[in-house]
Amino acid sequence: MNSRESNQHLSLRSQTLQASKIREIAELGLGNPDVIPLWFGEGAWPSPDILISAAVDALQRGEHFYQPNSGKPGLREEIVRYTSRIYNSDIDVSRVFVSASGMQGLALVAQAIVSPGDKAVVLAPGWPNVSQTFEISGAVITQVNLEVNRGRWHLDIAHLLRSLTPSTKAVIINSPNNPTGWVMTSEDQAVLLEHCRKHNIWIVSDDVYSRLYAKDDAAPSFLSLVTGEDLFISVNSFSKSWSMTGWRLGWVIAPSFLENTLAMLSEFNIAGPAGFIQAAGEIALKSGEEELAVLRRKLAISYGLAATRLEQMSKVNFIEADGAFYCFFSVDGVSDSMALAKLILSETGVGLAPGIAFGAAGEGYLRLCYAQPEAVLEQAFDRLAPFLG
Repeated sequence: MNSRESNQHLSLRSQTLQASKIREIAELGLGNPDVIPLWFGEGAWPSPDILISAAVDALQRGEHFYQPNSGKPGLREEIVRYTSRIYNSDIDVSRVFVSASGMQGLALVAQAIVSPGDKAVVLAPGWPNVSQTFEISGAVITQVNLEVNRGRWHLDIAHLLRSLTPSTKAVIINSPNNPTGWVMTSEDQAVLLEHCRKHNIWIVSDDVYSRLYAKDDAAPSFLSLVTGEDLFISVNSFSKSWSMTGWRLGWVIAPSFLENTLAMLSEFNIAGPAGFIQAAGEIALKSGEEELAVLRRKLAISYGLAATRLEQMSKVNFIEADGAFYCFFSVDGVSDSMALAKLILSETGVGLAPGIAFGAAGEGYLRLCYAQPEAVLEQAFDRLAPFLG
């Protein structure tokens, strides 16, 4: 059966899916011990011991069974306390939903609020999974590009507001942003929130990197501004801040009227994350601040090293980042970032993500995840220096 014949047996939505270009480059080097993999959004450090112990203890207690669709009550209540402590936001537990990763949270949110033909606005460059999951649910995507201004990424808030038309159902904001490290100011958040209140537009905030912010304990958040009546949804994850990428655990904060909808969608999807994983998440929020502080200190050192080395490379146009754990930089004369990433991989053994993976606005750029020990980064930059210097 050829590809045309096989497509006749597939849904239209599955035929339009685009494979990850990050995965495409990674597949060329996975398993090669000589490759330094800086392509994925994943830190090199293992999960903290207190989380592993919490999960083991939960298994030994017999937590081997189904959990409530919206999440374990203890974890939901801990998310309420955490949100109050970090964002000074008073929320009810009915607004909290526990998901199997931030990605699943985004997917269920898209299924909950988007109908075929609805318009959704996203920022670019951006993590491709955001656009893809809303497109799978039937949304028509409009991109608003971030711009480089005086060596930093910048959002033209007036341009963003102009892009929100009467047919816009949702605007999705990822701040701190993957891949650029851009962070939305509280002033721009207030302007966008007021506009969306007037026009009944959902704001979906991808807050996965909220605690990985260079200037404060947490990045500016809509959670500090919204009420329970706003059409606002926050999606978060344990993956980045607590080094739990492989655990697959996240949470959603949404209006209370979505509580049953999200629970039903979870029931028809996976019926909720495992209980012992949720036990680890509860401990992360309750007792994991020191572990998070250690990670932030490591990332600050790694970013300083990466920034210094990249600024020394003559072909690289370095752009400062305020959050997340990426350097997203352009390379002089490059118009095909996928070809460049493949060439760098074959010539230097360093795996970088091509900018085109983050949309057309990312073409000509490369993304480097600097969440690595200093020795690993030094080796990677020593290899890259002759190529990009």
